[in-house]
Amino acid sequence: MSFKSQEQNMRRLAALLSRNLGYIWGERESGPNGDKKVFLNLGKTFLRALAKDLSLRDVKVIANAGGIAVSGECYLYGMWEECGLFICLEQPCISQDVLLYRSIRSLKDHKGGYNNYVTRSELETMSYEQLLTRLLTMKKEPRYERAA
Repeated sequence: MSFKSQEQNMRRLAALLSRNLGYIWGERESGPNGDKKVFLNLGKTFLRALAKDLSLRDVKVIANAGGIAVSGECYLYGMWEECGLFICLEQPCISQDVLLYRSIRSLKDHKGGYNNYVTRSELETMSYEQLLTRLLTMKKEPRYERAA
């Protein structure tokens, strides 16, 4: 996928995440306008292309729809040579941090390094190249040690 189309996907994701994707009243599992299903599909597409642009190998992309009251989440687990990257794309209920990323040691590492975030407003305004540069810092980061 081209950088331009990925940047458009970033803007579409930011727009979707600005709406209420969960529908607490239970009439529709995919939200009031089916936006939840669109978010999950677009999120998986975006993360697959992102993994390719970051030159990740051993990539695993997962979508979890969750229940009727939440947006669901899209996950990316990917490895470089000696370290990896975990990304979670979701609509949190109390903050604007929509993209969480951290370093991982393996595809089965569910703790990883320290959490880093991209806010919804940053997703709307930053370029795709800026996002790639920000995520590539995880590759250069030395292997982390967790506190006891």
